This record gives sequence, structure tokens and C-alpha cells, in this order.
Amino acid sequence: MVKQERAARTRQALIQAAAAVFAEEGFVTASLSTISGRAGVSNGALHFHFANKSMLADAVEAGAAEAVRRITEAAQARQGTPLQAVVDATHGLMNGLATDIVLRGGFELAGDSTRRGESSLRAHWQRWVEDTLRRAQDEGALAEGVSWADAAQIIVAVTAGFEVLGGDDPTWLSPQNVTRFWEVILPCLAGPQSVDQLTSAGSRSLQQ
Repeated sequence: MVKQERAARTRQALIQAAAAVFAEEGFVTASLSTISGRAGVSNGALHFHFANKSMLADAVEAGAAEAVRRITEAAQARQGTPLQAVVDATHGLMNGLATDIVLRGGFELAGDSTRRGESSLRAHWQRWVEDTLRRAQDEGALAEGVSWADAAQIIVAVTAGFEVLGGDDPTWLSPQNVTRFWEVILPCLAGPQSVDQLTSAGSRSLQQ
């Protein structure tokens, strides 16, 4: 049991270190020796857990996908409308990108041209936004003339922009910036019967 716990800790340390190095240097430039040194383990220990750099990248992206799943499920679990769930999830995603290196590294890998086609991370986020906004439209929560597809394109594009810009300047990922975006977009996006029920800063439970 002790060996298993130690192995699990080593594996997680390697994933965290790899995420940080991938975020800083990109997939191609990142070296296994840099990652093992960042994790504080030997190259032999790294190869015991991961045969190559691609397997490490896959593990980082899997960890990031799990983080996105937790964020979206938490947003859906709160008592609120589909539109509020999208607001809450964008706040959760930006906060995660600012504080969770595995999530940050996963999105950096997802945008890396050398690994294009190997990651479904951004596609997963896009599908969730689309599905949730489709529900909002079915419930009559969107403004007249606004389609769920158009709204999803704008929201996904803006969150991708925050993500990319936040890599160089973390203030782009701040709750204040996300709130300002929603303050501008919600009056155009939400129907008059639902806009007053929405909170641009995120649900109260999210702020606590």
C-alpha cells in the first residue's frame, strides 16, 4: 500500500511538472529531463510511469478534461437556469486556468499545432456550451432573434481569447474581466423575462 501511494504521488508530481513545462515551453521544446527535474524525480522514475513525452501529454490532457467536467457539472448542479450555468462555468473555467496548472497545461497542449487532432479538450467545452444554450433556447430564455448556435460561437470565441491572452497576462482570467464580458453580453443574449434573474458575477454559491 505504501509503495502504491508513493507511486501515485510520483505520477501526479510528474503530471503537474509536465503541465507546467508544456505551458511554459510548448510540447516540442519541452524535454523529459526538464520535466523529471521539475518533479524532483529521476529520469528512470519518469520512464517507469510514462514511456514517452506523448504519454505524458495525454495524461495532462486527461487531467484537464476531468477538471473541465467537474466545472461544467458543478455549474449544472446549482439551482439555476441554463444561461446562469454557462455564466458560472465560464467563471469556473477562467479561475481554473489561473489556479490549476494541469488545466492550463491541457489547454496549452490543445492549442499546440504539433498535437492538433489529438485533443478533444476545446471541443468538449464547445459542445457543452452549445448543448446548454440549446436548452436555454428550448426554455424560451434567449432573446428574440438570438439563436443558441450564434450565442455559442461568441461565448466559445471569447473564452478561448481569455485563455490565450491569460497565458501572458493572468489579469485576463480575473473574475472582474469575466463579469464585464457578461454584463455586456447578457442584455443582448437573454430574453426580457430572464435577464433580471441572471448574475454576471456568477451564482452566490460560486462567489463564496
